[in-house]
Amino acid sequence: MAYLFDTNIFLRLAEKNSPERQTILDALRKLRANNEIICCTPQVIAEFWNVCTRPQSARGGLGLTISQTERKADLIQKYFQMLPDSLAAFNEWRKLVSKYQISGVSVHDAKLVASMLAHGIQTLVTFNVRDFQRFPVITTIHPKDI
Repeated sequence: MAYLFDTNIFLRLAEKNSPERQTILDALRKLRANNEIICCTPQVIAEFWNVCTRPQSARGGLGLTISQTERKADLIQKYFQMLPDSLAAFNEWRKLVSKYQISGVSVHDAKLVASMLAHGIQTLVTFNVRDFQRFPVITTIHPKDI
């Protein structure tokens, strides 16, 4: 089975003192031990880059340098299967935002779900399980539940 990992997972991994870091590492070990496919998307890397390079004084920013962020992004791409953006994912996104009347910041969540649908992935690993409940076409799981 394939799992898509949400941006918030990678952000917690990037924070050395995050209390959720060990939970994520344990979940990754379990998935890898079961030979599961773990994925991310270009959108996830872009969102990750945004938060990592945002100043710590700004909302949620980690204040990392470009080179620090580059190294972390390289690790994500090394260990996670990158799902390509596609016209099929865009078309799925258009359907989702219309069907579920999505607006504002939630359009980014819909884009992740659209990528999942375009690539046949059913399960999203996220700390924001509630944010994705509006999409009954996927399953969301918190890392602690893996």
